[in-house]
Amino acid sequence: MKRPRGKNPDRLNRPEPERTARQPRGRPATPRGARVEPRTAASGRPTVRSGSAGGAAGIRLQVYLARCGLGSRRGCEEIILAGRVQVNETRVDRLGTKVAFSDRVTVDGRIVKPVSSLVYLAVHKPAGYLCANADPEGRPLASDLFKGAIKERLFHVGRLDYLSTGLIFYTNDGEFDRVVSHPGSRVEKQYLVETARAIDEPFMEQYRKGFWIEGVRYRCEAYELRSDHSVLITLVEGKNRELRNVFATRRIRVKRVHRIRIGVVTLRGLAPGRFRRLTEREVKWFYEHGGSA
Repeated sequence: MKRPRGKNPDRLNRPEPERTARQPRGRPATPRGARVEPRTAASGRPTVRSGSAGGAAGIRLQVYLARCGLGSRRGCEEIILAGRVQVNETRVDRLGTKVAFSDRVTVDGRIVKPVSSLVYLAVHKPAGYLCANADPEGRPLASDLFKGAIKERLFHVGRLDYLSTGLIFYTNDGEFDRVVSHPGSRVEKQYLVETARAIDEPFMEQYRKGFWIEGVRYRCEAYELRSDHSVLITLVEGKNRELRNVFATRRIRVKRVHRIRIGVVTLRGLAPGRFRRLTEREVKWFYEHGGSA
């Protein structure tokens, strides 16, 4: 017998109604194949960069790199701090630098420019695929599942570990990554967890209320016990290996972690190893739901 806790489970997969009376927050979705004009900073403050005078409106370098499809803003910050970026032949290895679209920006010696066409993919990742740009051990990458079919360079939004399966997004839109991943957006991610030992409800109630493990607080938004060894768990701020770490505190071995939903997007009709493009309506939902986070 199903025993839902937290949010009403009947509402978990119900999309939010579309807003009609107000404009969507954040950046609106771009129709598939549409051209994207470079965006300038709203502040209009002068560009500040090493070895170059200011005077032109600029944006933060990590934002620029994200718009070039190199990753999330946080990922692009790591690229900068690693000293891999040059602006007008000058190496930049600290945050706070601003650039204009007329600047010459290179990463690892390669010129990068904002992408002209935004791509959003939903991928059904099987077990045994890695969410990474490369792997020194030569293991299969989740991006291999659409390699050859998509010409744009994409990065994963969030991640699933090597053994976990299910839904993951790939995009070249750094702002979309921020909207989906930022805890303030409160975008739900739902997982099916199967275990070797029985799952007791008092433990799940404790998880819903929140508890600490080695200085890190873990809390699920909702859960639904499907059987003694199976539970649906909804998170809005998933941490690295959270589900496996949480169940390990009760010495419950996790046999399977399978993500079935992100926001309004589910795996329905998407077989393991397959992918599809998100619809314009789906992309718009994420910007409306979490664009102000």
